[in-house]
Amino acid sequence: MKTITFYVMALLCLMATKLNAQIFERRVREISTSIEDISKEEKDSLKIEVEAVNILLEKNEITKEEADKRKIELAEKRANNIETRVAVEKEKLDKLVQDKVDGNIDGGDGALYVYYNKGKNSDCKNDTIHSIDFRRTTSQFLFALGVNRMIVDGKMDNDNFKWRSDFYEWGIVFNSRLLKNNNLLHAKYGLSLQYNNLRPDDDKIFVTNGDKTVLADSGLNIDVARLRYVNLVIPVHLEFDFTKKKVGDVHTYYPIYDSFKIGIGGYVGVNVKEKQILKYEDANGHQVKDRLRGEYNVSDTTYGLSAYVGYGQVSLYAKYDLQPIFANNDVDQNNLSLGIRFDIN
Repeated sequence: MKTITFYVMALLCLMATKLNAQIFERRVREISTSIEDISKEEKDSLKIEVEAVNILLEKNEITKEEADKRKIELAEKRANNIETRVAVEKEKLDKLVQDKVDGNIDGGDGALYVYYNKGKNSDCKNDTIHSIDFRRTTSQFLFALGVNRMIVDGKMDNDNFKWRSDFYEWGIVFNSRLLKNNNLLHAKYGLSLQYNNLRPDDDKIFVTNGDKTVLADSGLNIDVARLRYVNLVIPVHLEFDFTKKKVGDVHTYYPIYDSFKIGIGGYVGVNVKEKQILKYEDANGHQVKDRLRGEYNVSDTTYGLSAYVGYGQVSLYAKYDLQPIFANNDVDQNNLSLGIRFDIN
């Protein structure tokens, strides 16, 4: 399962990076081709117009001086046309480069249709197509870290666990602007791995008693004791981004993360790994490190609520597992995580 998870996350990273690079390169080629076509069109038109002037000169309908004057005027006109039309393409290229820097590269050619519904007794006219508009979507790398606190009967368990209980999370998320002409509302969704560590105090360790998991005195001088469980989750948030849109002479831009932001939502996923790590000194004074892999009755699935508030790419982050940590314990024990979150374009 660990190998599968690694390849899934690596594949997502590669797909997002490769997709943005391919889109950028394709659009640069399109602009370059358009500039070449503009130059060719104007030069071909100039050749036709000059040939027409030469025909008039051969028929003695105009003098050589008048023919030369007309050719100069035609050349200046076509040169001005090239300059004006190429300037439009140059502006497109400048915007494309800026979007690349800001992480706002998009497909540029509309939406990707993902599914459609047919109405009852419908024909093709009544079919409804639903789509995601990738012109408003960017990809980001998510990384978060902080502390874990176990919640028992609505209260933090500060008697059995150290404040060094910690978590970190990483993954790939997508940010889609929901409104066409407003930058406030965004949908945030993706795939991430949550690494949760619980560190018991007072030389206690986790032991299983049938299908239940409890804390017990180890009888050892414990330096480090931690239970690590890893969840693969799909996080979904509604994000409020207070970055103002930027209105240019030709285009309106919708940058992200230039102001305050708030995200509220949740996550759902599955447990992919659990193990207990112990470091202690044995009776002979030797340092021992045990990695105890096995079944600690951690819940196979997880779901919870999460929220963040921040400025730019950095936020304060909180998540709470509604699913108890252990599947069969008599008292529900839920995990609360508090930390810092980075959403990197």
